[in-house]
Amino acid sequence: MKFSCEKALLQSAISTASRAVSPKSSIPALEGILLEAHSELRLTGYNLETGIRTIVPADIQESGSLVLGARLFGDIIRKLPDDIVVFSSENYTVNIKCGMSEFNILATDPEEFPELPTVEYQNSLDMSQEKLKSMISQTLFAVSDNESRPIHTGSLFEVEGQGLTIVSVDGYRLALRHEEIDRKEGADAFSFVVPGAALSEVEKICDHVDEAASVTQGARHVMFKVGDTMLVARRLEGEFLAYRQAVPRNNPIRIEGDTRSLIASIDRVSLIISDKLKSPLRCVFEENLLKISTRTAIGDARDECSVDGDGGGLEIGFNNKYLMDALKAAPADRVRLELSTGVSPCVILPDDDSENFLYMVLPVRLKAGD
Repeated sequence: MKFSCEKALLQSAISTASRAVSPKSSIPALEGILLEAHSELRLTGYNLETGIRTIVPADIQESGSLVLGARLFGDIIRKLPDDIVVFSSENYTVNIKCGMSEFNILATDPEEFPELPTVEYQNSLDMSQEKLKSMISQTLFAVSDNESRPIHTGSLFEVEGQGLTIVSVDGYRLALRHEEIDRKEGADAFSFVVPGAALSEVEKICDHVDEAASVTQGARHVMFKVGDTMLVARRLEGEFLAYRQAVPRNNPIRIEGDTRSLIASIDRVSLIISDKLKSPLRCVFEENLLKISTRTAIGDARDECSVDGDGGGLEIGFNNKYLMDALKAAPADRVRLELSTGVSPCVILPDDDSENFLYMVLPVRLKAGD
Protein backbone atom coordinates (compact mmCIF):
# COMPACT_ATOMS: atom_id res chain seq x y z
CA MET A 1 0.00 0.00 0.00
CA LYS A 2 1.26 3.45 -0.89
CA PHE A 3 -0.52 6.81 -0.93
CA SER A 4 -0.01 10.48 -0.20
CA CYS A 5 -2.49 13.09 1.01
CA GLU A 6 -2.76 16.36 2.88
CA LYS A 7 -2.13 16.09 6.62
CA ALA A 8 -5.22 18.14 7.57
CA LEU A 9 -7.57 15.96 5.49
CA LEU A 10 -6.11 12.73 6.88
CA GLN A 11 -6.26 14.05 10.44
CA SER A 12 -9.94 15.00 10.02
CA ALA A 13 -10.78 11.55 8.60
CA ILE A 14 -8.97 9.76 11.45
CA SER A 15 -10.87 11.90 13.97
CA THR A 16 -14.20 10.98 12.31
CA ALA A 17 -13.52 7.23 12.00
CA SER A 18 -12.10 7.07 15.55
CA ARG A 19 -15.50 7.99 17.00
CA ALA A 20 -16.64 4.40 16.34
CA VAL A 21 -13.45 2.70 17.54
CA SER A 22 -13.62 0.49 20.66
CA PRO A 23 -11.41 1.91 23.43
CA LYS A 24 -10.97 -1.68 24.70
CA SER A 25 -12.05 -4.82 22.90
CA SER A 26 -11.50 -8.58 23.05
CA ILE A 27 -10.86 -8.26 19.29
CA PRO A 28 -7.64 -6.16 19.08
CA ALA A 29 -8.41 -5.07 15.48
CA LEU A 30 -11.49 -3.18 16.75
CA GLU A 31 -9.16 -0.84 18.67
CA GLY A 32 -7.82 0.23 15.30
CA ILE A 33 -8.86 1.92 12.06
CA LEU A 34 -9.17 -0.10 8.86
CA LEU A 35 -7.40 1.66 5.96
CA GLU A 36 -8.36 0.58 2.44
CA ALA A 37 -6.57 2.11 -0.56
CA HIS A 38 -8.06 1.00 -3.85
CA SER A 39 -9.91 3.38 -6.18
CA GLU A 40 -10.21 5.68 -3.14
CA LEU A 41 -8.82 5.87 0.39
CA ARG A 42 -11.34 4.72 3.00
CA LEU A 43 -10.98 4.77 6.78
CA THR A 44 -13.34 2.68 8.93
CA GLY A 45 -13.93 2.46 12.68
CA TYR A 46 -16.32 -0.17 14.11
CA ASN A 47 -17.24 -1.22 17.66
CA LEU A 48 -19.83 -3.91 16.70
CA GLU A 49 -22.63 -1.45 17.55
CA THR A 50 -21.78 1.55 15.35
CA GLY A 51 -19.55 1.73 12.29
CA ILE A 52 -18.20 4.92 10.64
CA ARG A 53 -16.57 4.91 7.21
CA THR A 54 -15.16 8.04 5.59
CA ILE A 55 -13.39 8.75 2.30
CA VAL A 56 -10.23 10.88 2.06
CA PRO A 57 -8.96 12.57 -1.12
CA ALA A 58 -5.56 10.90 -1.73
CA ASP A 59 -3.10 10.07 -4.49
CA ILE A 60 -2.97 6.26 -4.41
CA GLN A 61 0.14 4.70 -5.97
CA GLU A 62 -0.31 1.11 -4.67
CA SER A 63 -3.52 -0.44 -3.41
CA GLY A 64 -3.88 -2.49 -0.24
CA SER A 65 -5.50 -2.61 3.19
CA LEU A 66 -4.40 -2.86 6.82
CA VAL A 67 -5.43 -1.94 10.37
CA LEU A 68 -3.57 0.63 12.49
CA GLY A 69 -4.08 1.35 16.21
CA ALA A 70 -6.42 4.37 16.25
CA ARG A 71 -4.83 6.22 19.17
CA LEU A 72 -1.20 6.00 17.99
CA PHE A 73 -2.07 6.65 14.34
CA GLY A 74 -4.17 9.67 15.32
CA ASP A 75 -1.47 11.06 17.64
CA ILE A 76 1.24 10.71 14.96
CA ILE A 77 -0.75 12.42 12.21
CA ARG A 78 -1.95 15.20 14.55
CA LYS A 79 1.62 16.11 15.55
CA LEU A 80 3.07 16.04 12.04
CA PRO A 81 3.85 19.38 10.31
CA ASP A 82 1.23 20.80 7.92
CA ASP A 83 2.47 19.17 4.74
CA ILE A 84 1.84 16.17 2.47
CA VAL A 85 1.86 12.83 4.32
CA VAL A 86 3.48 9.97 2.40
CA PHE A 87 2.25 6.58 3.63
CA SER A 88 3.68 3.21 2.55
CA SER A 89 3.59 -0.33 3.95
CA GLU A 90 5.30 -3.65 3.42
CA ASN A 91 4.60 -6.86 5.38
CA TYR A 92 2.56 -4.90 7.98
CA THR A 93 5.38 -2.44 8.66
CA VAL A 94 4.07 1.05 7.96
CA ASN A 95 6.28 3.99 7.02
CA ILE A 96 4.86 7.49 7.52
CA LYS A 97 6.79 10.52 6.24
CA CYS A 98 5.89 14.20 6.41
CA GLY A 99 8.37 17.04 6.09
CA MET A 100 11.42 16.11 8.20
CA SER A 101 9.42 13.61 10.32
CA GLU A 102 9.37 9.85 9.80
CA PHE A 103 7.73 6.96 11.68
CA ASN A 104 7.83 3.17 11.25
CA ILE A 105 5.03 1.36 13.10
CA LEU A 106 3.39 -2.08 13.00
CA ALA A 107 -0.03 -2.74 11.46
CA THR A 108 -2.52 -5.59 11.88
CA ASP A 109 -3.99 -8.01 9.34
CA PRO A 110 -7.21 -6.49 7.87
CA GLU A 111 -8.79 -9.98 7.83
CA GLU A 112 -9.18 -9.64 11.61
CA PHE A 113 -11.39 -6.55 11.18
CA PRO A 114 -15.11 -7.53 11.09
CA GLU A 115 -17.10 -6.40 8.04
CA LEU A 116 -19.58 -3.57 8.49
CA PRO A 117 -23.17 -4.86 8.40
CA THR A 118 -25.08 -4.61 5.13
CA VAL A 119 -28.11 -2.31 5.30
CA GLU A 120 -30.96 -4.01 3.43
CA TYR A 121 -32.94 -1.09 2.00
CA GLN A 122 -36.50 -0.63 3.27
CA ASN A 123 -37.09 3.15 3.35
CA SER A 124 -35.12 6.38 3.13
CA LEU A 125 -35.36 10.13 3.58
CA ASP A 126 -33.23 13.14 2.64
CA MET A 127 -32.87 16.44 4.46
CA SER A 128 -30.27 19.16 4.97
CA GLN A 129 -27.39 18.42 7.32
CA GLU A 130 -28.22 21.56 9.31
CA LYS A 131 -31.83 20.47 9.88
CA LEU A 132 -30.85 16.93 10.89
CA LYS A 133 -28.11 18.23 13.22
CA SER A 134 -30.47 20.64 15.01
CA MET A 135 -33.29 18.07 15.33
CA ILE A 136 -30.91 15.56 16.92
CA SER A 137 -29.27 18.09 19.28
CA GLN A 138 -32.67 19.41 20.40
CA THR A 139 -33.95 15.93 21.38
CA LEU A 140 -30.84 13.91 22.29
CA PHE A 141 -30.65 15.26 25.87
CA ALA A 142 -33.89 13.42 26.76
CA VAL A 143 -32.66 9.96 25.66
CA SER A 144 -32.72 7.52 28.58
CA ASP A 145 -29.54 5.93 29.97
CA ASN A 146 -31.56 3.26 31.80
CA GLU A 147 -30.71 -0.10 30.22
CA SER A 148 -33.79 -1.76 31.79
CA ARG A 149 -35.82 -0.20 28.92
CA PRO A 150 -33.35 -0.47 26.00
CA ILE A 151 -35.83 0.96 23.46
CA HIS A 152 -35.76 4.35 25.24
CA THR A 153 -31.93 4.55 25.05
CA GLY A 154 -32.55 5.74 21.49
CA SER A 155 -34.69 8.29 19.63
CA LEU A 156 -37.77 7.45 17.58
CA PHE A 157 -37.68 8.62 13.94
CA GLU A 158 -41.24 8.76 12.61
CA VAL A 159 -41.87 9.68 8.96
CA GLU A 160 -45.45 10.46 7.92
CA GLY A 161 -46.55 12.35 4.81
CA GLN A 162 -44.13 15.24 4.30
CA GLY A 163 -42.89 15.35 7.89
CA LEU A 164 -40.20 13.84 10.10
CA THR A 165 -40.73 13.69 13.87
CA ILE A 166 -37.91 12.76 16.28
CA VAL A 167 -38.90 11.82 19.84
CA SER A 168 -36.77 11.05 22.93
CA VAL A 169 -38.08 10.07 26.36
CA ASP A 170 -36.45 9.04 29.65
CA GLY A 171 -39.30 8.64 32.14
CA TYR A 172 -38.98 12.19 33.54
CA ARG A 173 -39.27 14.23 30.35
CA LEU A 174 -40.04 14.04 26.67
CA ALA A 175 -38.48 15.94 23.75
CA LEU A 176 -40.09 16.17 20.31
CA ARG A 177 -39.02 17.97 17.13
CA HIS A 178 -40.94 18.05 13.85
CA GLU A 179 -39.83 19.34 10.44
CA GLU A 180 -41.21 19.17 6.92
CA ILE A 181 -39.04 17.19 4.47
CA ASP A 182 -39.17 16.54 0.72
CA ARG A 183 -40.97 13.28 0.02
CA LYS A 184 -43.10 11.90 -2.77
CA GLU A 185 -46.82 12.54 -2.27
CA GLY A 186 -48.52 9.47 -0.83
CA ALA A 187 -45.25 7.76 0.15
CA ASP A 188 -45.59 5.13 2.89
CA ALA A 189 -45.17 6.07 6.55
CA PHE A 190 -42.40 4.34 8.50
CA SER A 191 -40.59 4.57 11.83
CA PHE A 192 -37.49 3.19 13.55
CA VAL A 193 -35.44 3.80 16.72
CA VAL A 194 -31.75 4.83 16.55
CA PRO A 195 -29.42 4.37 19.57
CA GLY A 196 -28.56 7.64 21.29
CA ALA A 197 -24.81 6.87 21.11
CA ALA A 198 -25.01 6.64 17.30
CA LEU A 199 -27.07 9.85 17.04
CA SER A 200 -24.47 11.69 19.13
CA GLU A 201 -21.91 10.80 16.43
CA VAL A 202 -24.27 11.74 13.57
CA GLU A 203 -24.74 15.16 15.18
CA LYS A 204 -20.94 15.69 15.23
CA ILE A 205 -20.53 14.54 11.62
CA CYS A 206 -23.22 16.92 10.29
CA ASP A 207 -22.25 20.51 9.49
CA HIS A 208 -24.29 23.74 9.56
CA VAL A 209 -24.83 23.54 5.79
CA ASP A 210 -27.73 23.03 3.38
CA GLU A 211 -26.05 20.03 1.73
CA ALA A 212 -28.14 16.88 1.97
CA ALA A 213 -27.85 14.06 4.48
CA SER A 214 -29.61 10.78 3.74
CA VAL A 215 -31.06 8.32 6.23
CA THR A 216 -31.72 4.73 5.13
CA GLN A 217 -33.78 2.28 7.16
CA GLY A 218 -32.73 -1.35 6.80
CA ALA A 219 -34.25 -4.52 8.23
CA ARG A 220 -31.97 -4.48 11.30
CA HIS A 221 -29.74 -1.44 10.80
CA VAL A 222 -29.99 2.23 9.90
CA MET A 223 -27.48 4.13 7.76
CA PHE A 224 -26.73 7.87 7.76
CA LYS A 225 -24.78 9.27 4.79
CA VAL A 226 -23.31 12.74 5.26
CA GLY A 227 -20.97 13.95 2.51
CA ASP A 228 -18.11 11.44 2.24
CA THR A 229 -18.94 9.83 5.58
CA MET A 230 -21.28 6.92 6.29
CA LEU A 231 -22.47 5.76 9.71
CA VAL A 232 -24.18 2.38 10.24
CA ALA A 233 -25.89 1.49 13.52
CA ARG A 234 -28.03 -1.36 14.76
CA ARG A 235 -31.69 -0.39 15.17
CA LEU A 236 -33.26 -0.74 18.62
CA GLU A 237 -36.21 -3.14 18.72
CA GLY A 238 -39.20 -2.93 21.05
CA GLU A 239 -42.32 -0.93 21.85
CA PHE A 240 -41.54 2.80 22.02
CA LEU A 241 -43.74 4.98 24.24
CA ALA A 242 -47.06 5.95 22.59
CA TYR A 243 -46.06 9.60 22.97
CA ARG A 244 -49.23 11.13 21.51
CA GLN A 245 -51.29 9.60 24.33
CA ALA A 246 -48.65 10.47 26.95
CA VAL A 247 -48.70 14.25 26.36
CA PRO A 248 -51.66 16.08 27.97
CA ARG A 249 -52.94 18.74 25.55
CA ASN A 250 -56.14 20.19 27.06
CA ASN A 251 -54.35 22.18 29.74
CA PRO A 252 -56.36 25.05 31.26
CA ILE A 253 -53.34 27.23 32.17
CA ARG A 254 -51.32 28.77 29.33
CA ILE A 255 -48.37 31.01 30.10
CA GLU A 256 -46.21 32.69 27.47
CA GLY A 257 -42.73 34.00 28.13
CA ASP A 258 -39.40 35.05 26.68
CA THR A 259 -37.19 31.95 26.45
CA ARG A 260 -33.96 33.72 27.40
CA SER A 261 -35.56 35.48 30.39
CA LEU A 262 -36.95 32.19 31.71
CA ILE A 263 -33.55 30.49 31.31
CA ALA A 264 -31.78 33.41 33.06
CA SER A 265 -34.14 33.27 36.06
CA ILE A 266 -33.80 29.50 36.44
CA ASP A 267 -30.03 29.79 36.02
CA ARG A 268 -29.72 32.34 38.83
CA VAL A 269 -31.81 30.35 41.31
CA SER A 270 -29.92 27.15 40.36
CA LEU A 271 -26.62 28.60 41.58
CA ILE A 272 -27.20 27.11 45.05
CA ILE A 273 -28.22 23.70 43.64
CA SER A 274 -25.53 21.09 42.90
CA ASP A 275 -25.16 17.30 42.59
CA LYS A 276 -24.48 17.17 46.32
CA LEU A 277 -27.12 19.76 47.23
CA LYS A 278 -30.17 18.72 45.24
CA SER A 279 -33.43 20.62 45.66
CA PRO A 280 -36.39 21.22 43.36
CA LEU A 281 -37.38 24.60 41.99
CA ARG A 282 -40.60 25.90 43.54
CA CYS A 283 -42.45 27.69 40.72
CA VAL A 284 -45.50 29.84 41.47
CA PHE A 285 -47.45 31.06 38.43
CA GLU A 286 -49.37 34.27 39.21
CA GLU A 287 -50.91 36.89 36.92
CA ASN A 288 -48.20 37.93 34.42
CA LEU A 289 -45.52 36.79 36.86
CA LEU A 290 -43.53 33.62 37.55
CA LYS A 291 -41.88 33.36 40.97
CA ILE A 292 -39.03 30.83 41.24
CA SER A 293 -37.35 29.84 44.51
CA THR A 294 -35.33 27.04 46.06
CA ARG A 295 -33.69 26.19 49.38
CA THR A 296 -30.62 24.03 50.05
CA ALA A 297 -28.23 23.51 52.98
CA ILE A 298 -26.21 26.58 51.97
CA GLY A 299 -29.13 29.00 51.74
CA ASP A 300 -32.08 30.00 49.63
CA ALA A 301 -32.62 31.90 46.37
CA ARG A 302 -35.56 33.67 44.72
CA ASP A 303 -36.15 35.26 41.34
CA GLU A 304 -39.08 36.61 39.35
CA CYS A 305 -39.75 36.58 35.61
CA SER A 306 -42.38 38.57 33.72
CA VAL A 307 -44.73 36.35 31.68
CA ASP A 308 -48.04 36.71 29.85
CA GLY A 309 -51.02 34.87 31.31
CA ASP A 310 -52.55 34.05 34.67
CA GLY A 311 -51.48 30.90 36.47
CA GLY A 312 -53.97 31.50 39.28
CA GLY A 313 -51.25 30.96 41.91
CA LEU A 314 -50.45 27.41 40.74
CA GLU A 315 -47.50 26.05 42.71
CA ILE A 316 -45.42 23.30 41.09
CA GLY A 317 -41.94 21.82 41.61
CA PHE A 318 -39.42 20.96 38.89
CA ASN A 319 -35.97 19.48 38.61
CA ASN A 320 -33.99 22.58 37.61
CA LYS A 321 -31.81 20.72 35.06
CA TYR A 322 -34.76 19.10 33.26
CA LEU A 323 -36.62 22.41 32.95
CA MET A 324 -33.44 24.21 31.84
CA ASP A 325 -32.55 21.53 29.24
CA ALA A 326 -35.98 21.84 27.64
CA LEU A 327 -35.90 25.64 27.46
CA LYS A 328 -32.31 25.71 26.15
CA ALA A 329 -33.22 23.22 23.41
CA ALA A 330 -36.37 25.11 22.37
CA PRO A 331 -35.64 26.72 18.96
CA ALA A 332 -37.84 29.79 19.55
CA ASP A 333 -37.48 33.23 21.13
CA ARG A 334 -40.80 32.85 22.93
CA VAL A 335 -42.45 29.74 24.36
CA ARG A 336 -45.82 28.72 25.73
CA LEU A 337 -45.99 26.71 28.96
CA GLU A 338 -49.15 24.64 29.33
CA LEU A 339 -50.06 23.49 32.86
CA SER A 340 -52.96 21.90 34.68
CA THR A 341 -52.24 20.99 38.32
CA GLY A 342 -49.28 20.82 40.69
CA VAL A 343 -48.81 17.12 39.92
CA SER A 344 -49.39 17.24 36.14
CA PRO A 345 -46.64 17.59 33.50
CA CYS A 346 -45.63 20.95 32.06
CA VAL A 347 -45.77 21.06 28.25
CA ILE A 348 -43.50 23.58 26.48
CA LEU A 349 -44.38 24.65 22.92
CA PRO A 350 -43.63 27.52 20.53
CA ASP A 351 -46.00 30.43 21.19
CA ASP A 352 -46.85 30.77 17.46
CA ASP A 353 -48.83 27.48 17.25
CA SER A 354 -46.33 26.02 14.72
CA GLU A 355 -45.74 23.00 17.00
CA ASN A 356 -42.37 22.19 15.38
CA PHE A 357 -41.20 21.32 18.90
CA LEU A 358 -42.76 20.03 22.10
CA TYR A 359 -41.07 19.36 25.43
CA MET A 360 -42.75 17.76 28.43
CA VAL A 361 -41.27 17.89 31.94
CA LEU A 362 -42.77 15.92 34.83
CA PRO A 363 -43.13 17.79 38.14
CA VAL A 364 -41.33 17.01 41.39
CA ARG A 365 -43.27 16.76 44.63
CA LEU A 366 -42.57 19.72 46.92
CA LYS A 367 -42.04 19.29 50.62
CA ALA A 368 -42.86 22.03 53.14
CA GLY A 369 -39.16 22.92 53.55
CA ASP A 370 -38.37 23.26 49.84
